[in-house]
Amino acid sequence: LVYPLGSLPPLSSFPLLSSHSFRLLERPSSFVVMSSLVALSKVTLDDVWPRLEAGLTHLLTKLTEGFSLTEHMKLYSYVYDYCTTSRPNASAPRQRQNMTGANFAGEDLYYRLQAFLQRHMRGVLKAAETRMDDSLLNYYKKEWDRYTTANRVIHKIFRYLNRHWVNRETEDGKKEVYEVYTLSLVIWKEDFFDHVRVRLTKALLALIEKERNGEQIDTSLVKGVIEAYVALGLNKAKPSENTLDVYRKDFTDDFIKATEFYYFQESTDFIEKNTVSDYMKKVQLRLDEEVQRLRSYLHSSSENELISCVEKSLIAKHRDAIWAQFQGLIINDKVDDVQRMYTLLVRIDNGLDPLKDIYEKHVKGIGMRAIHENAKQAIMNPRVYVETILKVHVKHNDLVGISFKSNPGFVASLDKACRSFINENTVTRMAKTSSKSPELLAKYCDMLLKKSPKNPEEQKILSILDDVMLVFKYIEDKDVFQTFYSKMLAKRLINGTSASEYLEGQMISKLKQACGYEYTAKLARMFNDMSLSRDLVDKYKNKVSTKDLKGVDFSCLVLATGSWPLQPPSTNFSVPKALSKCQASFEQFYADQHQGRKLNWLYQFSKGEVKTSYLKTNKTGYTFQCSIYQIGLLVNFNTSDKITTEQLATASQLTKGALSQTLATLLKTRVLNMSPTGQITAKTVFTLNPNFKSRRAKVNVNVRIEEQQRQESKDTHKVVEEDRKMQIQAAIVRIMKVTFFALSPFPF
Repeated sequence: LVYPLGSLPPLSSFPLLSSHSFRLLERPSSFVVMSSLVALSKVTLDDVWPRLEAGLTHLLTKLTEGFSLTEHMKLYSYVYDYCTTSRPNASAPRQRQNMTGANFAGEDLYYRLQAFLQRHMRGVLKAAETRMDDSLLNYYKKEWDRYTTANRVIHKIFRYLNRHWVNRETEDGKKEVYEVYTLSLVIWKEDFFDHVRVRLTKALLALIEKERNGEQIDTSLVKGVIEAYVALGLNKAKPSENTLDVYRKDFTDDFIKATEFYYFQESTDFIEKNTVSDYMKKVQLRLDEEVQRLRSYLHSSSENELISCVEKSLIAKHRDAIWAQFQGLIINDKVDDVQRMYTLLVRIDNGLDPLKDIYEKHVKGIGMRAIHENAKQAIMNPRVYVETILKVHVKHNDLVGISFKSNPGFVASLDKACRSFINENTVTRMAKTSSKSPELLAKYCDMLLKKSPKNPEEQKILSILDDVMLVFKYIEDKDVFQTFYSKMLAKRLINGTSASEYLEGQMISKLKQACGYEYTAKLARMFNDMSLSRDLVDKYKNKVSTKDLKGVDFSCLVLATGSWPLQPPSTNFSVPKALSKCQASFEQFYADQHQGRKLNWLYQFSKGEVKTSYLKTNKTGYTFQCSIYQIGLLVNFNTSDKITTEQLATASQLTKGALSQTLATLLKTRVLNMSPTGQITAKTVFTLNPNFKSRRAKVNVNVRIEEQQRQESKDTHKVVEEDRKMQIQAAIVRIMKVTFFALSPFPF
């Protein structure tokens, strides 16, 4: 006789056989019994049920007193004996034909068990009729734990019935036949839960409300009852699946309604008696409590609905009151409150939209006021102007990053505000041009990249250049910045005043990254020209010695016309004889090196040094660092002590404007005296200042006067305007060509 795995009955079931007739082979979780076939007597339900009923009653009522493995095996054997030795009831609604092996008996046993559990449930229900609130909850949880624990054991006792009769019935499509444990849950729901669910849910909600009011409750009690709701969500079509229908219908719906009502009342009362800042703290606390409540005893499926309900009651219904306080919070730098407000409003639909507009106007106003307060100084000092902008941007950029979590909407609001007050402010109105901002930014870059003892270390300058690029991002007239920057870069390279070639390269790299290759192509070619020019001059010096040039230490830069923003001189100039030979010598050398190329001398960018020998107070003399125009005027005093303006104009061939500017710088540095004083005329007489003094041996007399700086700025803006006109004309021509080809009926 072979028994299925896990189905071995005790030896007492075979009184006619000796125990020596069996050979037991151990296997994991199973026994296999080998014996000869023995005819067994028929076992009826009335034979086994009294003993089964007694065991089941003990399990359902006294399981805590213990239940031995021997008792378990006895009950299992009763079920097994009945299912394997009895025959199906002839009066059963359905007969099985040609059955072999197990007879699939069990229908009577199944329904007898069902009736037994239903009787037990009636007793449980009767005891619960007078219970309310916490008493009902405690009773329900206690009975649920007792009942489900017992039925897990009962399920194992009736495993053979489940495996054969129940399984065959469900495969044949019979409805409302379940495995024993599922059957026990169906009976619990229909015969007990459905009768107490209204009172039970009401008691649960009352207990949760107590917790919300600050009272201590037994969360394990709530969790146990809610787990029972979840377990009862049975799918009768597929008993193995849980649908959560009971949990949602009998608890969640009422729970959400109670939550919404509770928080609406609380929030309305609280916000009337407290500030918005305190209210937001309260809301954040309540949200945290609900999340903790979800983790403690609610089912995870309730999360979205519960949090959405709390957000609607506490935030959405009071958003107007919260919005009204935003302006005051950012004005008073209440960073924590602003961050808390953002954290709350981001949870609801369109909760942040009004704040973005308010924030944009706020930042714009702050920027406009900051520049207005420093306008007189900022228009003359690029450092003040740029640092004022950066101060505003850094402060509010940190606010966006910390309080608004770098929300794209607030980032866009900050960008719009900065772009607005940077391109149009008091300084631009004073300058009567919207292009003043890019000009000042380019000049600030020039200050950073030019040699100066006031500038910080290289790493610090790199950090400042990153900040400069933040301002550059908001500049609308980037072509103006490009023009000013390229001119200033050209002067730094020509005059050798660049602080670091590395810093220059880094700045160009940043501009290239921001605007593309074409924006910086000419800037990069300037450095290439400087390298080629140095090599060319080295060849020249190797070929021509200083003696050949009569003691003049001559050097020059050869730069490509298309790469450098340099205009030809606006005045004629007669080169001093001492320098004319140097000029002719280099022109001959260059012609030998490159045929067909023409050199255009840019005297306005040329400079040199002259040694004084006329000062009696300084025997060693001073070395004057001069422009070539200044040298052209000073060498005339080698042959004459007094020279008029007219004579200087004739000797130098400078135009009236260039001559006046050059004389003004020599007078400003006190190298020359004029007579009479006042306005320079054709008859004004100039003499060398015999009382010139300086603490330095080398004196830079090539200083720029304010009028000259203003004129250069105007000229640069004119260049930009001309370039724009050319680009507009080119665009118009391209559009006209496209239109012509599109409308032309003739094939091409």
